[in-house]
Amino acid sequence: MAHKLSAAEDYAALLDRYDTWMFDCDGVLWHGDRPIEGAVEVLDMLRKRGKPCLRLLFVTNNATKSRRSYKTKFDQLSIEAHVDEVYGSAYAAAVYISSVMELPKNKKVYVIGMSGIEEELREEGVSFVGGTDPADCTLEPFSLADFTPDPDVAAVLCGLDAKINYTKLAKAFHYLHQNPACQFLVTNEDSTFPSAHGLLPGAGSISAPLRFALNRDPLSIGKPAKTMLDCIQAKVRFDPKRTIMIGDRLNTDILFGQGGGLSTLLVLTGVTTEAEISGPNPSPIVPNYITQSIADLCAAKTS
Repeated sequence: MAHKLSAAEDYAALLDRYDTWMFDCDGVLWHGDRPIEGAVEVLDMLRKRGKPCLRLLFVTNNATKSRRSYKTKFDQLSIEAHVDEVYGSAYAAAVYISSVMELPKNKKVYVIGMSGIEEELREEGVSFVGGTDPADCTLEPFSLADFTPDPDVAAVLCGLDAKINYTKLAKAFHYLHQNPACQFLVTNEDSTFPSAHGLLPGAGSISAPLRFALNRDPLSIGKPAKTMLDCIQAKVRFDPKRTIMIGDRLNTDILFGQGGGLSTLLVLTGVTTEAEISGPNPSPIVPNYITQSIADLCAAKTS
């Protein structure tokens, strides 16, 4: 059973027990462009504790922004963060394509997604087409008769795309259907994501039409896949036994932490509700700890 935190002593013990703190962002630290009340104070408190082995890492499935763009967002919200502390699924996907797939330099990726994916692919030296190209961001009718496929496309990478349209889906489908060797990758499979004004369809909803049309599942890079953790472990040394993953979603954040042998803390400011844990049909994914909000950790100062 999950331990529901409530007393100041509970939060103080948590701060003593863990050295590496991994935070999801959407629904944990902010909603859209509005920080969750108390989040800034909690992160400042952790940094000021002066633990020599303290690490704060921000692990997000949101692939709409690059790490550098996320740094700008942190700055705008007055949250201290550094580029090398940010691990997004766009970055992990780019690293996977360049370092694990070892995509040849003469090959390309067809992108369904936004500028964050493009920036990270560019940083990794991966060539791409599609994405924010105006030729693909169109509502004009699509016809294969007018389409000249790029013969160098060897993978399709799909992330959250606020300008998804039939042209992008048709081109991605064509590359994958005509060439069985073409890799089908998604930044993550989140069905929804929390915005400032409520839930919206997530990256998994964007790739769903392709999965249905192809009758084929993609390789997912982001949480809960171990690929994301491998990407972090390649850059940062930490002890899983003294690491905690804080998230708002059971089937991504909490499952990700459990798969990596990390402790997990569920906050209820995002997607998951308390009924999913303690209701008549509870989820089989059970976090180590539950609290209402990340702000609750501030109670540790009074213990």
